[in-house]
Amino acid sequence: MGGQNNEAKRIVREILEDLKRGKKVVEVKERFKQVLSQIDEGDISIIEDALVKEGVPIEDIERLCEVHVAVSSEISGQKQMVGPGHPIFILLEEHKYVKDVADEIVRLLPSLSKKEEAEETVERLAELVEHLKEYNKHKVREENALFPVIEKHGVTQPPAVMWSEHDQQRALIKKIAALLEQRDVFSKNIEELASALRSISEMVMTHFYKEENILFPTALKLIDEGEWKQIKESMDDLGYCYFTPNQAIGAVEEVTVVKEVKGAEVTLETGTLTLEQLEAIFSHLPIDITFVDDKDSVRFFNQTRERIFPRTKAIIGRKVQKCHPRKSVEVVERILNDFRTGTRDSAKFWIHLGDKYVLIQYLAVRGKDNKYLGCLEVTQDIAPLRKIEGEKRLLD
Repeated sequence: MGGQNNEAKRIVREILEDLKRGKKVVEVKERFKQVLSQIDEGDISIIEDALVKEGVPIEDIERLCEVHVAVSSEISGQKQMVGPGHPIFILLEEHKYVKDVADEIVRLLPSLSKKEEAEETVERLAELVEHLKEYNKHKVREENALFPVIEKHGVTQPPAVMWSEHDQQRALIKKIAALLEQRDVFSKNIEELASALRSISEMVMTHFYKEENILFPTALKLIDEGEWKQIKESMDDLGYCYFTPNQAIGAVEEVTVVKEVKGAEVTLETGTLTLEQLEAIFSHLPIDITFVDDKDSVRFFNQTRERIFPRTKAIIGRKVQKCHPRKSVEVVERILNDFRTGTRDSAKFWIHLGDKYVLIQYLAVRGKDNKYLGCLEVTQDIAPLRKIEGEKRLLD
């Protein structure tokens, strides 16, 4: 870290101390402006990461984000720097649509308290909430295509904060959807519904401001052209929102796959397979698998037709802890530590996911000498299996 960044880091640390002593954001804004006058906005993320590695709590970094948002002005020319087909351009175009949705939600809130307008307003709000549900695809693309590449450049805290906010949004949108379904007791939950709708609108706006003024400038500063092509390829693979403009998406990136020499074979204890056969077997399994090695790095996943949890090639080499929201990391660590010590060989969870009933199994993978080689995650929708009764002996 250069001299200017070191001086900026010193000032940032002082600002954090002031906040811990009870000073308000408005009282430290001028000091933060001093930091921004010395370095690029994208360098703030590098400083934040350095501070976390020195022991500064993540909660303090989140407070710093509040200061940054309060100080930052409009996006500094990002739209001029990237055009249609660039991942950042696509994300910004989607931001515009979701901002319009959030604005309309806020405008409709007063009508909820008017009896003659309430039912029609609720119908429209239900439609807008469907758009917010669709916006989850935007978040999934960021988490699986963009965040891993930013992390590979040593910047881990901004993506972690953004992912945490994504989960907060998901929980609130789920709550709102449930409230909107309770039409028979609507009069009883109108205040709760209005409060939740206002909260999600404000949450989305603040989140986008952080991304546009902190996360995206950092990404544009760190990521090279080749990596952007890989990110676009991953985004194309994951899919877009129904409101993503086609002209923003641009041309679909051709998938570039590097494989071993055609016809090469792998000899195993119970047989020999060509690489083509081996890959086809993995992709046709009725389960999703992901393998994490003994250093906790993601090494492989199979690409089935309808994966339950999305995966992109950007996660290869990523620490598995970074593939989970912050609230789940402690459980992941416990499982992996138990696998290493031999106190546990498996862990199972099952959850409802829309119309799916998902069984998630974590299995310790050990060699013949019982040496720990890594962890295998196996995921399967068991809803169809739970419906099986009796016997089936004849072919359809």
